[in-house]
Amino acid sequence: MTRPLRLVAVSGGLQRPSKSAALADHLLDLIADELPCEQRLVELGQLAPQLAGAVWRSHLPETVERELAAVEQADVLVVTTPVFRGSYTGLFKHFFDFIHQDALVDKPILLAATGGSERHALVIDHQLRPLFSFFQARTLPLGVYATDKDFADYRLQDAALIERARLAVHRAMPLIELARQSATADAEEAVAA
Repeated sequence: MTRPLRLVAVSGGLQRPSKSAALADHLLDLIADELPCEQRLVELGQLAPQLAGAVWRSHLPETVERELAAVEQADVLVVTTPVFRGSYTGLFKHFFDFIHQDALVDKPILLAATGGSERHALVIDHQLRPLFSFFQARTLPLGVYATDKDFADYRLQDAALIERARLAVHRAMPLIELARQSATADAEEAVAA
């Protein structure tokens, strides 16, 4: 029995439409072209009013709890954030502060970010990788960084960026395939029990 891969993307974009969400959607589609997936996009900008002021997870509304649970139960994560003052957004960090510290252990995570210029391209390695290393997640080998000029009407248009995204997913497939096999084995075990 093979169940589809639970593929969840978290976009730290604060507005809609969002370049971070557009990049997340593009990466979700590339992965879904390779494997059967259930895709879900969590847009933090839409959750901001419900996250504001919350200090404990038990104080969050059910809508936010469902999104946190989706992230924790995902087989593979894609995370994207706009760069704000050299790092991920505060809302992005606030959301991940509510994720259980063991929920992402060994989970494959594709890292991506958007920014106004190339000056912030190292945000993936200097900010995102350390954050997900804390969670003991398996950050995938290539990150994807996009600038404003890489988009037209919130769609990727730059050929080099599109190729890098394709390469990032291609290089990630062995780890994603392991996650799929593990999810399938867990599903079969649950049915047998």
